[in-house]
Amino acid sequence: MTETPTPTEDAPEAITLLKFEEFALPEPILRAIVDLGFEQCTPIQSVSLPSSLADYDVTGQAQTGTGKTAAFLLTILTRLWEEPEAERLPLGTPRALVLAPTRELALQIESDAQELAKYMDIGVLAVVGGMDFQKQLDRIEAKPIHLLVGTPGRLLDFVNRRKIKLGSVDVLVIDEADRMLDMGFIPDVRRIVYQTPHKRKRQTLFFSATFNDDVMRLANSWTLAPEHVVITPETVATDTVEQKFWLVSADKKAPLLAEFLEKEKPGRTLIFTNRRDQCHQLQKFLSRREIRTEVLAGDVPQRKRLSTLAHFRDGSVPYVVATDVAGRGIHVDDITHVINFDLPEDPEDYVHRIGRTGRAGAEGISISFVSEDDAFNLPAIEEYLGTAVVCKQPDIQTNPASESG
Repeated sequence: MTETPTPTEDAPEAITLLKFEEFALPEPILRAIVDLGFEQCTPIQSVSLPSSLADYDVTGQAQTGTGKTAAFLLTILTRLWEEPEAERLPLGTPRALVLAPTRELALQIESDAQELAKYMDIGVLAVVGGMDFQKQLDRIEAKPIHLLVGTPGRLLDFVNRRKIKLGSVDVLVIDEADRMLDMGFIPDVRRIVYQTPHKRKRQTLFFSATFNDDVMRLANSWTLAPEHVVITPETVATDTVEQKFWLVSADKKAPLLAEFLEKEKPGRTLIFTNRRDQCHQLQKFLSRREIRTEVLAGDVPQRKRLSTLAHFRDGSVPYVVATDVAGRGIHVDDITHVINFDLPEDPEDYVHRIGRTGRAGAEGISISFVSEDDAFNLPAIEEYLGTAVVCKQPDIQTNPASESG
């Protein structure tokens, strides 16, 4: 929810940041916004809410960290408040559906929706894989669900069992469409969309960090004359985050990281590696140095992931090692540092990673370790950022006696 404003690509100087009170939102929603401490909209909220609140479809090129989650949740909750159903719908019949690619993101959207709907009698539920199926079913069968958030596989399972019916969906949100495409979820998403009313009879809000030809075809298929807004990722990377690139040999990365954490004692820090096995190896190395660290990776059980996120939020675990897929669902306030233990192969992932810090106007620091193994990823990052990258020796020196990990 606390996401960093960024200007649009087409007219970065022209956006007037509006206040939430200017949209005549329902009073219960405004009360919740005040409780959350929000006053001024982010750019994507300022440019998309006038269209989405007027029931137009919206396609948005925006990544995590731009405020899109709140933008589509405010649209949904306003619709539910201003257009209550004439008669009570059967259980398992939501009026709004949000599709997300990962469990963590779906659960974060559910949490944000509950915060914004705290003064409304709105049923909110996330159905995701990797968590107790029966508990989710019990909730579906217990009381109405007005806003349903789901990952495609688990949602389709409930639909196929006829426990969830999507024929009354008024608002459909497809979040991180490019990630769903990359993860192979589009066939399931297509089957789910076909269960909802025709696009002429529903509102569709479609978000993606990138709009290549494949994503554009999906957007054109599922939306009707949408308003298209673009939020550029480059500004997320450069305005609020100080970026450092440290030259270090591959075998010295782990000792350098340990020395940095021990001597500098940074605040809440997220450390990215490129592979799951690297996450676990690095965590074990840091543990041997008595540095409290936990792992977020695809092979970590969901219950453990949730507990790790909770510990990260409350500060009992200051450092988390993560992969990109797991990192997409991390919405934790006050992350002061992001460390790229490995440079990502995809430059967009670099921007997603460092966008975890420097949020809500705060300043953040990213440190990327550049070794002989991943230096060839630098040119693509430079091209994506539109600026040259300067690699320097680390600000902190490793102890020669440190173990190599």
